[in-house]
Amino acid sequence: MSYSLSRGGILLPSVQFAEDSSRAKVILDEIATTSDGKDITLGYIDGLSLLPNNDPIIKARGYDISIYEKVRSDDQVQTAFQQRRLALTSKEWEVIPASLSRKDKAAADFITEQVTNLQFDRITEKMLSGLFWGYAVSECLWARDGQYISIADIKVKKQRRFGFAPDGSLRLLTTKNMLGEALPERKFWTYTAGTDDDDSFYGQGLAHWLYWPVFFKRNGIKFWLIFLEKFGMPTALGKYPSGALAEDKDALLDALSAIQSDSGVRIPDTMAIELIEAARSGTADYTSLYDRMDAAITKVILGHTGSTESTAGKLGGENMAEQIRDDLVAADGDLICSSFNQSVVKWLVDWNFPGAGYPKVWRQVGGDEDLKLRSERDKNIFDMGYRPTLKYIQDHYDADFEQIPTQNNPSENPTSQPGQADKPAQFAEEDIHITPTNDYTAQLAKTAAPAIDEWLAIIKAKVQAAQSLAELRDDLIASYADLPSEKLIEVMSLAYATANLAGQFAVSNDK
Repeated sequence: MSYSLSRGGILLPSVQFAEDSSRAKVILDEIATTSDGKDITLGYIDGLSLLPNNDPIIKARGYDISIYEKVRSDDQVQTAFQQRRLALTSKEWEVIPASLSRKDKAAADFITEQVTNLQFDRITEKMLSGLFWGYAVSECLWARDGQYISIADIKVKKQRRFGFAPDGSLRLLTTKNMLGEALPERKFWTYTAGTDDDDSFYGQGLAHWLYWPVFFKRNGIKFWLIFLEKFGMPTALGKYPSGALAEDKDALLDALSAIQSDSGVRIPDTMAIELIEAARSGTADYTSLYDRMDAAITKVILGHTGSTESTAGKLGGENMAEQIRDDLVAADGDLICSSFNQSVVKWLVDWNFPGAGYPKVWRQVGGDEDLKLRSERDKNIFDMGYRPTLKYIQDHYDADFEQIPTQNNPSENPTSQPGQADKPAQFAEEDIHITPTNDYTAQLAKTAAPAIDEWLAIIKAKVQAAQSLAELRDDLIASYADLPSEKLIEVMSLAYATANLAGQFAVSNDK
């Protein structure tokens, strides 16, 4: 390895490829970093241990993220954001192993147990606050469970307690160190959201886009209340004669104030009090402003205004709004689950199952399945010579099914008599033709042959390499779980599906 001098005067490692002049120099390090003062959008940060939040609204308000607390307290923000969070937490989660090997399945089972013991929906709902603030932080509380390291709990923390160093590492702000204390690795689960680059560690949450609609809405309400007060009660006007003394003027002012609460007042006959009725023309637009800001808030959070603006039969109606919301929920699920998999899941597998593939935790966010398309696909598979299992039917068609009585099972066919053929009542007629199973067996044997041959080749190699029968026995037992079974599983699944559908097809034709 050699070193090359970059424009900034930093020695960077490079790799030499003598045999290929077109690849003479490969730079392995990042050049456009934010930690060495090269990012001109951040200003002068050399020597800083904590990066400032680059959100323009926060910068204009003295880098105080708590200004978004007022945004969060708005009723429309709370309602719409809660709807978006519940749309995700209402979905079921699943753990997908990295492969079908025994070790990877054991790691997936362990992660499933850990997530089950957590209040994962509660944690997910709180971690979704990162969509509002731009980033989320939670602390993992580890525990020992026998030989394993497990999760005791995951506690979501307030965002304003943390900051990011120029190298992107998380730091904890304390009263003793406002520039942030370094935190241990593999302890805090965090993610950022809302930015279109990787230089903004703080992200840019929904709060940035909600600030002005909430600001205008709040100030509009303030003026609306003043408006209602003006038109709900007339303004009192007091008149005093020229040359009135100061105490007389004060007495008149007190009388005007008393009109608001007392039923009667007294004044000298040299003074006069009148009531001025507010007069206006046209309509006040405070209600329109309030509704418009609520619609803007809903659009920012949910991607649409829903029933506020949608009209049945028009473009952008409820169907389109629902589709947009599904996309947002799917994106939220990917953001939460991918960050969880890249941190918490990865740490647990590294500690407890070194070398195992990393399982993935995902939310089942997909919309309702089109059963018509599935049934057509299943029929095509059946026509190819395969039928589904009863479990497959029950799992995918959301209905109650029971197994069709088989031909050679007297316990499932109470109509059969001793000494008679165990034929179900549906097939009592002599002219019914039942397809022999020999054709299906032959087709199954032919389709499964490549997978079986692959197994036999592996076993043959082990037989030839074995020095003794005991060694061969131990080797076969140890490698049994690692035999390639994916192809055979696929063939057998289709075979069972075909047999099931064939039986149902035969029964339906006899009715």
